Amino acid sequence: MKLSSIARGVAVLGIAVLTVVPAAANTLVSTSPISGATVKTAPSAITITTELPLMDAGNEIVVTDPSGARVDDGTLTIVNNEIVAGMKAISAPGVYKVTYSLLAENDVPLDGSYTFSYSTPVLQTPTAAPEPTTPGKIAGDNIGTSIFAIVLLLLAVVVTFALALYARRLYRDR
Repeated sequence: MKLSSIARGVAVLGIAVLTVVPAAANTLVSTSPISGATVKTAPSAITITTELPLMDAGNEIVVTDPSGARVDDGTLTIVNNEIVAGMKAISAPGVYKVTYSLLAENDVPLDGSYTFSYSTPVLQTPTAAPEPTTPGKIAGDNIGTSIFAIVLLLLAVVVTFALALYARRLYRDR
């Protein structure tokens, strides 16, 4: 009698463990610019993609430049699990910080930050236009190359003609 109650208890415990659904917490899937990346073109927007769809209200993204001044324009566009923050024009090179607080339905806020670097493109000094030069004579025997090509062409014609005669004879012998 004791053995069956122990077996029953183990079975109930096993079913309880197997039916527990893990809690779904929102996580970052990707960012653009990529976290830690160095970009040479100033981004016009910051995009963050999450695992869960985001709510239409309550989300915040703040982008600051190396001096701490805010450089996002305050606009947010949300489509399912992607949020896009508009940017003001940036020109100062350095490390930019993106701080976010994102809300998904029935989930705790997803708070965090990441950085990316902006490196201004290097201006290239104009170089003088190359002066046209007259092509020099290519070293080598052009006559010998031409004769070799003509001999190969004639040999190909002879082989083609011989194969045609051979095929005609095979066809005739059938």
